[in-house]
Amino acid sequence: MTTVNRDILRLAVPTLGALVAEPLFLLADSAMVGHLGVTPLAGLGIAGVIIQTIIGLMVFLAYATTPAVARRLGAGDEPGAVSVGIDGLWLALGLGAVLAVSGWFATPVLVAPFGASPDVTEQASVYLSISMAGLPAMLLVFAATGLLRGLQDTRTPLFVATAGFAVNIALNFVFIYLLEFGIAGAAIGTVLAQWGMAMAYLAVVMHHARRTGASLRPHREGISGSALSGGWLFVRTVSLRVAILLAAFVATGLGTTELAGFQIVMTIFTFTAFALDALAIAAQALIGKSLGAADTTLVRSILARCLQWGVGAGLVLGLIVIATSGVAGLLFTGDPELARFLMPSLVVLGISTPLAGFVFVLDGVLIGAGDARYLALTGILNVAVFVPLALWVLVAAPSDATGLALLTAAFTLGYLAARATTLGLRARTTAWMRTGA
Repeated sequence: MTTVNRDILRLAVPTLGALVAEPLFLLADSAMVGHLGVTPLAGLGIAGVIIQTIIGLMVFLAYATTPAVARRLGAGDEPGAVSVGIDGLWLALGLGAVLAVSGWFATPVLVAPFGASPDVTEQASVYLSISMAGLPAMLLVFAATGLLRGLQDTRTPLFVATAGFAVNIALNFVFIYLLEFGIAGAAIGTVLAQWGMAMAYLAVVMHHARRTGASLRPHREGISGSALSGGWLFVRTVSLRVAILLAAFVATGLGTTELAGFQIVMTIFTFTAFALDALAIAAQALIGKSLGAADTTLVRSILARCLQWGVGAGLVLGLIVIATSGVAGLLFTGDPELARFLMPSLVVLGISTPLAGFVFVLDGVLIGAGDARYLALTGILNVAVFVPLALWVLVAAPSDATGLALLTAAFTLGYLAARATTLGLRARTTAWMRTGA
C-alpha cells in the first residue's frame, strides 16, 4: 500500500501544478487586457466564454488517450502504447483543423447571441477570430498530455504548462503594450504560445517514438478507437456543461445578486476541484496500467486508496471553505453585505466537498478503465435528476441568501449525489474491470 500511495502522489502532485497554472495565467491575461479599458475586457469576456467552452468540450482527447496508452504500457507493449497515443494526436490535429476553419467563419454567429454593444462585439470578434488559429495546437496539447499521463509521466506536462503560460504572458505584454496591437495582441500572443507548447510536446512524443520504435504514421484502427471512446466521453462532458449552464440559468432567474454570488461560489468550487481532479487523473493512469497488466488485485487497491485520498482531501478542503466562509467573499467583492450573503452557500459548498472527492475519483477510475459508454449514459441520467431540483429552486426558492444556498445545495449535493450513486454502483461490480491491452 505504501507503493500505491507513492505512485498516487508521484502522478497527482505535478498534475495539480499543471492544473493550477492555467487559471493563474488566465487571471494575468485578463488583467493585462483590463488595462486597455472596459470595452476590450468585456470583449475578452465574451470571446473567452466561447473559446473555453470549445476547448472544454475537447478535453476528451486527453481522457480517451490516457487509458488507451496506459493499458498497453501495463501489458508490456510500450511501442504499442506510444503508437496509440500518436493516433490520438492525429485525431486531435484533424478535429482542430476543422474547428479552426469553421470557427473562423462562424465568429460573427457565435458572438451575436450575447447582444453586446457594437464596440464590445467588435472586440470580441477580433479576439475570437484570431484565437481560432490556436485550436489545433490546444487539441494537440490535450492529446499529448494524455499520451504522457498514460506513460505515467506528469512532470513533463507540468513543465510545458508552466513554461507555456509564462511565455504567453511575456508575448502578450509585447503585443499588447509595446507593439500596441490591443486585444488582437492578446490573441496573437496566446496563439503563438499555444503552438509553442504543441511543438514542445511533439518533440517529446517523437523522442518516445524513436526510443520505442513506434510508428509516427496514423493507423485507422487507432484513430477510430480513439474517436469512439472520445465520442462517449464527449457526451459525458456535455452533460456536465448542461448541468452547470442550468444552474447558472436558475441563478439568473433568482436575481442579479444571486447570480453574482453563484459566480463566486462556482469559482471556489472550481478551485477546490483542481486538487480532486489531480487525484482523478492519477487514478486514470494507474487504473489503466494495472488493467493492462491484468492485475485486478492492484486495481482494487488503487481504487480503495484513491477514494481514501479523495474523500480525505475533500474533507480538508471543505473544512477550509467552511472556516473561511465569513470572509472568503471579501476576496471577490468589496461589498461586506454580499460577503455575508454568500456565507450560507459557502457552508453548503464546504459540506459537499468530501462528496465531490468521492465523485471525481470514481469518475477518474472509470475513465481509466475505458468505461466511457457507462459514463456517458449515466451522465444523461444524472442531469435528468438535477433538472427538477433546479426548477424547484427557480419556482419555490426566495430571492435572497436562502435561495442561493438552496441552489448551491441542489448542485453540489443533489447533482453530485446522483453522480455518486451511479458511479458507486458501477464501482461495486467487476463489469468495468476489462483486462488486457
